[in-house]
Amino acid sequence: QVQLVESGGGLVQPGGSLRLSCAASGSISSISFMGWARQAPGKQRELVASINSGGSTYYLASVKGRFTISRDNAKNTLQMNSLKTEDTAVYYCNVHQGGVGYWGQGTQVTVSS
Repeated sequence: QVQLVESGGGLVQPGGSLRLSCAASGSISSISFMGWARQAPGKQRELVASINSGGSTYYLASVKGRFTISRDNAKNTLQMNSLKTEDTAVYYCNVHQGGVGYWGQGTQVTVSS
């Protein structure tokens, strides 16, 4: 079992920045994948960014150049810059370990003037 604790999120004006963090505990050996997905009201959940055990990253096209994901052992951070109103959503930490996916409880990110 893996437990995930998310922090960060909140309300920010367009063009602003936020940082999300996710700390994993429990059976954290061999975590192969850490990432963030988001879900806006009325929309499907989408993967925003991820990083694997080899350090390879993935970014959703609409966030490339604005978001940066990093990983330090069992913790990952999503730095979000130049935020847009369309980035408003609940953001979920996602971790894969031993072929099983785990989700955090979600943190609200609201971009509004």
